[in-house]
Amino acid sequence: MTKMMFLNLPVSDLGAAIGFHQALGATQNMQFSDDRAAAMVHSDSFVVMLLTHERFSDFTDKAIIDARTQVQGLFALSVGSRDEVDALVAAGVAAGGRADPGPVQDHGFMYGRSCEDPDGHIFELYWMDQAALAQS
Repeated sequence: MTKMMFLNLPVSDLGAAIGFHQALGATQNMQFSDDRAAAMVHSDSFVVMLLTHERFSDFTDKAIIDARTQVQGLFALSVGSRDEVDALVAAGVAAGGRADPGPVQDHGFMYGRSCEDPDGHIFELYWMDQAALAQS
């Protein structure tokens, strides 16, 4: 069985969060979506579960942080090219996100930027030249 990663995120505006992830190339799995949750499929092995604060609170009694002022994690997503990194950051901004809350990373063999979603969760988009990496 292939292992899968499900990232569960609390969101304040489910529709805005869905639009942001669609802009990053995810598709919504309606079988696992309703008015309090949305399953956003980024790949066969990576799904972001967007949960309203009310629904997220069903899974934990811990306080939900404000990701605009606090950070609990940075979520990295690999893509196929440098141009795709830039295009996805631009698409994320057009969908209500904020570009480059952290520094742009350009190491030649690896290029990365980040985009903050409308709730403040930071998605790092990166490309790595596997052939150049193998030679080093």
